[in-house]
Parts: sequence; C-alpha cells; structure tokens
Amino acid sequence: MKEQKMQIIITKEEVESRIRQIASQLNEKYKDEKLYLIGTLKGSIFFLCELAKQLTMPVILDFVQVSSYGEEKVSSGIVDKKLDISCDLEKQNILIVEDIIDTGRTIQYLKEYISEKNPKHLEICTLLDKPAHRVVKDIVADYTGFVMKEDKFVVGYGLDYAQMYRNLPYIATIEE
Repeated sequence: MKEQKMQIIITKEEVESRIRQIASQLNEKYKDEKLYLIGTLKGSIFFLCELAKQLTMPVILDFVQVSSYGEEKVSSGIVDKKLDISCDLEKQNILIVEDIIDTGRTIQYLKEYISEKNPKHLEICTLLDKPAHRVVKDIVADYTGFVMKEDKFVVGYGLDYAQMYRNLPYIATIEE
C-alpha cells in the first residue's frame, strides 16, 4: 500500500478536551445510576476507552461489531453484524458509543436492534458526525464530539482506512 499524505483536522488535545466535556454531561445526567456503554467495534474503541475513564458512575462495557464499509471508503449500504452484545440490556441505561455517524445506516440499525431489548433509556454518542453524507436523515446523536462540515474521508482515533491508521492520536484527512 502506498504511503498516504494526511492533514490533521482535529488535534489530540482538541479530542481529549471534547471527551472530557461529554463525560461531564454524562456524569451530571446519570450521577450514580449504572450506565452500559455499547461500543461499536472496531472504530469506537479509542473513544470509548477515553470516555469511560472520565465517567464517575458505575459503568459496564460491552461491544457489538457491525459494518457497512468493509475495506472501502464508501458504504455498501448493507449492515453486517459480526459480533453481538453479551449483556442483558433490559431496563438498563444504554449509551451506544460510535466513532462516526456517516450515512446513518449502522447507527439506525443498532438503535432499532437495542430498542428491541427494552432498555430503560437509550442514547447515542459519537466522536464525529458527518451530516453531509447522511442517508438516514432522522438519526441524531445525543452527544457529539465534532461535526464535520466537509464530506472528507477521515482517519485516526479509531477511524480507519483498510484497518490502518486507527492508532493515530488525532483525526486527519487522507489527501488523494
């Protein structure tokens, strides 16, 4: 694979600061109630871990693996579930933690899927929201790190291109 030229659009410090702000909101809302964080693998793992470290209420972590991208830069439009949630979510406070809401198909699928498990409360938290690329128009995150105004492909902080660049401590665009 050829080396990619990247441009940092959100610094490590900006990401960390915004995660602390979101955690503060969650700490205020849920106080001493238990909160289940359902991370979408693999992209949300960096965001979820940093967010969880900032939370003061009892936290349970679980994961689901779904994808509509595979190894491509464009969604296939089909959501494929590869790993299911292992916790009983009935009557629990649930926060779906996403790396990015792009077309909205994946998060819509997860929201409907988890809603069927009869949670007490269900919210969505995403590091990045990319509304310019949205296909499912009525999907809105309850907590958003950053809104991308431009429709650019991004990597870093869990976001990947062909499984690479997730470990970057910032968010960058790949220049063509």
